[in-house]
Amino acid sequence: MKRRRSLRVDTGVTSHPVAIIGAGQSGISVALSLKDFGVRSVVIERAPDVAAAWRGRYDRLKLNTGRQFSHLPRRPFPRGTPLYPSRDDVVAHLTRHVREAGLEIRLDTKVGRIDPVASGWRLASSGGDVDARIVVVATGWDAVPHLPAWPGRFRGELLHSSAYRNALPYRDKRVLVVGAGSSGLEIAHDLTEGDAAKVWLSIRTPPNIALRSGPAGLPVDLLTLPLYHLPPRVADRIAAAGRLRAFGDLSSVGLPMPDEGPFSRAHRLHVAPTIVDDDVVAAIRTGSIEVVKDVEVMDDDEVVLRDASRLRPDAIIAATGYRRGVDALVGHLAPFVDGELLRPAPWTSARGLYFHGLVTRPSVLGYVARKSRPLARSIAKQLA
Repeated sequence: MKRRRSLRVDTGVTSHPVAIIGAGQSGISVALSLKDFGVRSVVIERAPDVAAAWRGRYDRLKLNTGRQFSHLPRRPFPRGTPLYPSRDDVVAHLTRHVREAGLEIRLDTKVGRIDPVASGWRLASSGGDVDARIVVVATGWDAVPHLPAWPGRFRGELLHSSAYRNALPYRDKRVLVVGAGSSGLEIAHDLTEGDAAKVWLSIRTPPNIALRSGPAGLPVDLLTLPLYHLPPRVADRIAAAGRLRAFGDLSSVGLPMPDEGPFSRAHRLHVAPTIVDDDVVAAIRTGSIEVVKDVEVMDDDEVVLRDASRLRPDAIIAATGYRRGVDALVGHLAPFVDGELLRPAPWTSARGLYFHGLVTRPSVLGYVARKSRPLARSIAKQLA
């Protein structure tokens, strides 16, 4: 693997047919698909390693999707990988194929801006300028952790879920987890198993919940992928029946059925439902995790909720999502673009400028891998 460290600044300009920004699942998928079509590329990554976002996730993380739906394009997980690969399984999968394919990766190199030039595009990076005829921005939908700006001040520990690793530092402590996505529920459950003194789960919008394993222990992907292509109202009714069969009515423990179903929400906001194992919901049923209202104000060592109740946590873990964080990179390009700037690949946003993997949706890992093939084919035709 070729590395260029940001400690040495190269003022020269290097040229490549294709430059890919981001060495996560999306960027590596594109680079491998391009290699399959005989096209060389350079992948530029701001972190010191590939798959940096995965390396930073909490210890017990595992995919919500089955291994057969979550691998790199035409490169399945090796035999023996669990049905739901762990964080470390995903990191090993990405790293292995980068090395075996001999991809050119520039690590520790931050791209600050993309500008049009006569030959295509110029990337201003910490390792020197890079010219490329075609650029693929694959920095991910989770590039920047989002921490809400709650009014007031909290004296205790406040961190985003991206900084959470395990429950060990929170033993015998009272912890408020904010956010009802998959990460929020799993971290709350992890804390209960790690002997936290008290765990609250603050929810603003009731989540659409689904079991990670469907009937006969099969991955939920086998159901959600076909349902995603049905009319949303029809798919929502099927999903609601499945939720009731799996969990029953959870209104009494603070998890009522949402007004908007999972597929209507996925098509409208491009977000995935909350997918968990049954023991997470069981912990809510037994009261090990107490569901409370959303946070209104921080008041020194207390938190005031929307229903005016007050909590006194030792720590707050905000599982409040991410932002794409591409404004500085491409925000100034809007005048050069005919149509939507962040139009997802394989459609181009401007001549030779693509955005890949910047949306989240059900089975997103398999989705970005599949879409990398037509994107690579289109790029190969342009370069030919």
